[in-house]
Amino acid sequence: MRITNVRAVQPIGPGSPPDWRTSLGQILVAVDTDRGLTGYGVGGGGAAGVHVVRTVLRDVVLGRSPEPVEYLWQSMYHATLPFGQKGLAIMAQSGVDLALWDLRGKAAGLPVVEILGGRGGASVPVYVTVWDGVTPEQASAHRAFKLHVEQPAGRDAADGVAAAVTQARRAVGDDALLMVDAWMRWDVETTLAVAERIAPFGIEWIEEPLPPDDLAGYARLAEECPLPIAGGEHEFTAAGFAPLIEGRLHQVLQPDVSWCGGLTELLKIYAAAQRAGLRVCPHRGAEIWALHAVAALDDQPLAESGRPWMTWIGGQPAISEGSIKVPEAPGLGVHFDEDALPGVTDPAAWQAK
Repeated sequence: MRITNVRAVQPIGPGSPPDWRTSLGQILVAVDTDRGLTGYGVGGGGAAGVHVVRTVLRDVVLGRSPEPVEYLWQSMYHATLPFGQKGLAIMAQSGVDLALWDLRGKAAGLPVVEILGGRGGASVPVYVTVWDGVTPEQASAHRAFKLHVEQPAGRDAADGVAAAVTQARRAVGDDALLMVDAWMRWDVETTLAVAERIAPFGIEWIEEPLPPDDLAGYARLAEECPLPIAGGEHEFTAAGFAPLIEGRLHQVLQPDVSWCGGLTELLKIYAAAQRAGLRVCPHRGAEIWALHAVAALDDQPLAESGRPWMTWIGGQPAISEGSIKVPEAPGLGVHFDEDALPGVTDPAAWQAK
């Protein structure tokens, strides 16, 4: 089997937020073969990511067998090394890598979860991410929650976060899991003050309290913070995760498989974290792209709810009663109506080199 084409486009569906997720948002990659099989993957980088796929990555894999996925990953990485290593080039490569894994499963007639040693149809618990407080409907449908908190760094942050956590704990009860996501807004002193206030509420972790490159700050938190620290959503490749793992700067690692280099890199990150005794909880882990790995590799799996506006992905399983089932179809279990992708105003561009 040989690769005959690599195609990429940026679907923008109804409800997509008007921010960087649109301008540098998710891209769909298709890898076609001479046996009529097509693999699909979602990466990142928006229009720039599409350009990288069409002008660099396509030329690397065209005409090759899709089977040596890990070797092809290295070839693509080397091709983008002068301008890649992190950021949108790796996000674009993630989509190609996931499409190759989809092909690997389809060629074998197996769901990817079984290639990784897991079981198709397995059920994985899900935590739902909320922005404006937990609604009664959410509280009744889920048993794990993550709060996005909007408080900026400063002395008032602890009061604001404590108030939000108090409301959430009251809504979800004492037994539900509860996490907090600061989305890189704080400094060390703010994080420590917040942690002291909310520790009595049984918080599982504080996510991304500092900017990703503040490794010295995260080293302090690893020593001084009474709550576990999570992060890695905005890190790239197993090499990029190595300092976080070796320094034990995060107790919970959160790679995004559609950004960090694809499933090939996610597997390396899982292996390194498990050797170090650290937990992996991928960003958007309930989305189909990471779900296979979460189900196969984690003895305490927990998947984050995905983006509700990405409805153009066919085959994404629904969350039901706080859990989600891994597909049993060959490959990743996705399918697409290529003629009806939202926001694609030029269908010819989807087919073009």
